[in-house]
Amino acid sequence: MAESVYKVIELIGTSTESWEKAAEAAVARAGSSVRNLRVAEVKELDLTIEDGKVVTYRAKLDVSFKYEGE
Repeated sequence: MAESVYKVIELIGTSTESWEKAAEAAVARAGSSVRNLRVAEVKELDLTIEDGKVVTYRAKLDVSFKYEGE
């Protein structure tokens, strides 16, 4: 069996609705330009607040994909 190598990139997705939608947005956007996405690990969740109200949910992810280098 051939050995595989995976590269990990950090992404931050945002949403005005939820952390889940923020994570989905990050994966969807990455999937439009990176092939063979494999695993996403949520590393951090935070949010932005304005005037005492939550404005934006943010999800920081480490996403791996199969490396197809030279």
